[in-house]
Amino acid sequence: MKSYYNSFFSKLDNKDYIDFFSNYLRDLGFDYRKFLKLDYKSKQEPCKDKKLLLEKLREEIGDCKRCDLYKTRTNIVFGVGNPCSRIMFIGEAPGEEEDLRGEPFVGRAGRLLDKMLESIGLSRRENVYIANVLKSRPPDNKISLCPESIPKCLPFLLKQIEIISPKIICCLGSVAVNALLKQNEQITKIRGKIYDYNGITLIPTYHPSYLLRNPIAKKEAWEDFKKIKILLKRLEEEENV
Repeated sequence: MKSYYNSFFSKLDNKDYIDFFSNYLRDLGFDYRKFLKLDYKSKQEPCKDKKLLLEKLREEIGDCKRCDLYKTRTNIVFGVGNPCSRIMFIGEAPGEEEDLRGEPFVGRAGRLLDKMLESIGLSRRENVYIANVLKSRPPDNKISLCPESIPKCLPFLLKQIEIISPKIICCLGSVAVNALLKQNEQITKIRGKIYDYNGITLIPTYHPSYLLRNPIAKKEAWEDFKKIKILLKRLEEEENV
């Protein structure tokens, strides 16, 4: 019965229909929110608000010239995904293909990330949000050549996190996790561990580009993603209580 109502209401986009059937169920002694967990407004409006806030943040970044990376970049790479996602994936910086298309993780590493997401039932368009520490491509894809750019770009990532308010953050590579936790650790030593970041569960794992160079590490990355799947399942169960 619960799955029936979930399926039924998920197909309704017209608020009048939502109101009619919710009132009908209430007259029968049911609260339709027990089936949906969130009513129409609480499902739709927060996501709309977050989308608008992200658009405003992107406008604030503008044609950024806060560091020298603007001299060599093609496009600012802001972020992609569902602003109401429970989980956010954070990488280091755009590569060549990302710079050309203006979207994070669309090159070889991005295609690998998509496969990894799919393996645990996630999709960049539907239920995750993806961003980078840097919004502009570093020379030769080497973030080590421009460490001064991180503190200038990081506030925008922090604002993205604030707007999206994810329950889980997965940091792809040491640059991302070190930038958030303000530490200096190698990813090989900290991957798979669970940290608390301002009340958000944070899990570091290998960057997909590292996995392309070191395929043997894919097994460890898979263990990390299985852990993420378990945490997401637990969140879903808690929300359905």
